[in-house]
Amino acid sequence: MAYRSVLQRAPDPYGKRDYLPQLRNGTLSVEELGSRLVSSPEFERVSAARDLVPSLHRSRCAFVRSLPPARRILDLGGTAQGHEWGAMVTMGYPYPFDELLIVDLPADERHPIYSRGGEDKDVPTPLGVVRYAYHSMVDVSAYPDDSFDLVYSGQSVEHIPVELADTMLAGAFRVLRPGGCFALDTPNGRVTRLQQEAFIDPDHKYEYRSDEIEDKIRAAGFEIVERKGMNLALESVKSGTFDITEAARNVGLFADADSCYLLAYVCTKR
Repeated sequence: MAYRSVLQRAPDPYGKRDYLPQLRNGTLSVEELGSRLVSSPEFERVSAARDLVPSLHRSRCAFVRSLPPARRILDLGGTAQGHEWGAMVTMGYPYPFDELLIVDLPADERHPIYSRGGEDKDVPTPLGVVRYAYHSMVDVSAYPDDSFDLVYSGQSVEHIPVELADTMLAGAFRVLRPGGCFALDTPNGRVTRLQQEAFIDPDHKYEYRSDEIEDKIRAAGFEIVERKGMNLALESVKSGTFDITEAARNVGLFADADSCYLLAYVCTKR
């Protein structure tokens, strides 16, 4: 019953061999078995396959947790709907910081689906102080050169017009200190166009293919250190038909970025 409820399948011979004797002699409780099944990689795949959005969120959390330690962070578009700590902290960024500055549009200038929030304030978190600045992420002229250790653009570059993306990336390059980290994740247009003709979010201005966004990243002056994808959709790309179950079950980071639902880059400024 535990296997059918949690993993949606009958127990395999190995599970019966390992768990049944322990359940019978009392060295393993039903509650402990349930906990083991829920914490298994298989459960993550099974539960993720039910819905693509939570699966993408899990993958993005893994990407954010993989970013390096930084004392001063600039997050471009990093408001978290429903949580004042912001996206990076709520997604699990693990390192303490002196300041995490979130730049986002005022609530009345955002698409209605993102219209909450907009209050200027400092927010204490277990990792450090999160501050908000409400203006366009395209204009970071208020911040000095070489002033941030980490600049993050998470699911934000696709929300600005293509002709302004170069300006945003050039600004990110200017405010990042030499040797610092610039990280970006964004939908992969190669895969999202298989899913549907329209953009996957009504607020998107453009969904880039990998070659397109990489050209812009390099033109801004960045060196790409890591090129990854999230939620592999290899069979969908091969067949030309999007399989939402495939993309949802393949949680995490993958080397074949071109065949993933999301693109993810870690870059540096030499």
